[in-house]
Amino acid sequence: MKVVTIIGARPQFIKSAPVSKALKNSGIQEVTIHTGQHYDANMSAVFFDEMALPKPLYRLECGGLERQEMLVKMQVELAPIFKKEQPDFVLVYGDTNSTLAGARTANELNIPLIHVEAGLRSFNLEMPEEHNRVETDRRSKILFTPTEEAVQNLHNEGFQNKGIQIETIGDVMYDALLQFKSKAQWVAEMGDRLFFEKEFGLVTVHRFENVSSQEKLSQLVDELNEVHATQLPLYMPLHPSTRNRLKEFGLQLNIHQSPPVGYLQMLWLLQECSVVLTDSGGLQKEAYFSEKPCITLREQTEWVELVTLGVNRLHVIGTDSLKHAIEDFRSAKLDYSWKGYGTGNAADKIARTILTA
Repeated sequence: MKVVTIIGARPQFIKSAPVSKALKNSGIQEVTIHTGQHYDANMSAVFFDEMALPKPLYRLECGGLERQEMLVKMQVELAPIFKKEQPDFVLVYGDTNSTLAGARTANELNIPLIHVEAGLRSFNLEMPEEHNRVETDRRSKILFTPTEEAVQNLHNEGFQNKGIQIETIGDVMYDALLQFKSKAQWVAEMGDRLFFEKEFGLVTVHRFENVSSQEKLSQLVDELNEVHATQLPLYMPLHPSTRNRLKEFGLQLNIHQSPPVGYLQMLWLLQECSVVLTDSGGLQKEAYFSEKPCITLREQTEWVELVTLGVNRLHVIGTDSLKHAIEDFRSAKLDYSWKGYGTGNAADKIARTILTA
């Protein structure tokens, strides 16, 4: 049994760690292709070192391109590799351009497709990620969903009548957190250690809809600066695209900053912070796993169950009060007992399903 796995962005490196281990333990041959979508060393190489990920057999150079150009380049370069390797399955994660390129190429060559983290919906078609995840689900042979909410989304779209196998397994990012949280660590590149000995908020921003608009990014910078100056110190590992946009727009972000951090450093930050402010999908879940309240800097989220639980709040930039949201969370009693993301064995379920498919 051979599986070709497509990865290319930070969340996919994290998700692949427990799955690659489970595939190996099950005797399944895995061939990994890194598309190069995230090409910054702090967004890519550090994860392979920290998490002891198997080195990709193939490494493409598809980063730094506009969406359509990136998709075309990936598909052109993936096709000959798929033809050479002749896998039994192609496996993709999540909702990135790498995900969709792998899905389209697998379909073109009639190779069965597996989608891990299927069934998620934000219902915001202005997000490229929403298009990616919906199309990938429709092209798949096996859909591994993280929650019952995701299964319901698929049923609402009629997937149960399309001959597609749907398996609810839990969340592989929870597998990863359980596997690596004891190794969480601070490193000097993160800045003054004394800063982290006081209460602080952890911030990440990278979504296209937040950083591509000068007006919206300017509003967010003003909000973050105000919180940092008057309410709660903020720390932000700065995504390369966000850094470039800040420079392009001439915006001054006056909060504690560092280059992007690795997974073990992010786990340490999650353990130490008091609140998370993010537009990342993965970090919303990691905040929950770490029992930290999360303010999502978006109008919608694919992780709606966290909003329902009251541990995640949506924040409309330029409209809502970020300070009020933080203050509400600081005084709230939150419950993290819900176990809807599984028990940490999602990767093993993936391997067992593939073996019997």
